[in-house]
Amino acid sequence: MQKLAELYRGKAKTVYTTENPDLLVLEFRNDTSALDGQRIEQFERKGMLNNKFNHFIMEKLAQAGIPTQMERLLSDTEVLVKKLEMVPVECVIRNRAAGSLVKRLGIPEGTLLNPPLFDLFLKNDAMHDPMVNESYCETFGWVSKAHLARMRELTYQANDVLSKLFDQAGLILVDFKLEFGLFKGEVVLGDEFSPDGSRLWDKNTLEKMDKDRFRQSLGGLIEAYEAVARRIGVKLD
Repeated sequence: MQKLAELYRGKAKTVYTTENPDLLVLEFRNDTSALDGQRIEQFERKGMLNNKFNHFIMEKLAQAGIPTQMERLLSDTEVLVKKLEMVPVECVIRNRAAGSLVKRLGIPEGTLLNPPLFDLFLKNDAMHDPMVNESYCETFGWVSKAHLARMRELTYQANDVLSKLFDQAGLILVDFKLEFGLFKGEVVLGDEFSPDGSRLWDKNTLEKMDKDRFRQSLGGLIEAYEAVARRIGVKLD
């Protein structure tokens, strides 16, 4: 499958059209961003790591019955995906307190959240992805009530699958975000799952193994991503 015109360029990925109107090429770049794209740096191998990590995770989710946009791996940095009508709302699951939840509510970082929290955020960098709820989605027509219910169901299902996967690898899945779209009327998981959009801690040391290493200037970003990938079974070479 040959990529044609550039359709969209995000903070860390570029999307290209193909000769098939239902399929796109998703290219992972080495860019790493924070502060809604205000801080961007390049890290060698990051595009390859996130591409193979995402492909591995999407295969695991598909095997569990979660519909994804993934078609197949094309190269170290590219995958073929279904073209979705993306929903402008992110779904976030929080298994432990971290990030914005700690800042907003003053809850100690690492507090176990049982049951896990489910949050919705509007995808809007200029507005810093504000938190919204189901009522906002319905009133402003971002997504139908039925489709949002399906998104919530699939997000919790993904949390069950991935929490076990990471736990078996000696890691804690602290939180993560998912994005969904519609393909021929069906809710389908899109975008990516990688350490860029999730928090992953070592079970024994609580060392952060995700993009917080970049956000908090901890160093060792690529080394952490590679360690997580190898521990869950991603083939990098």
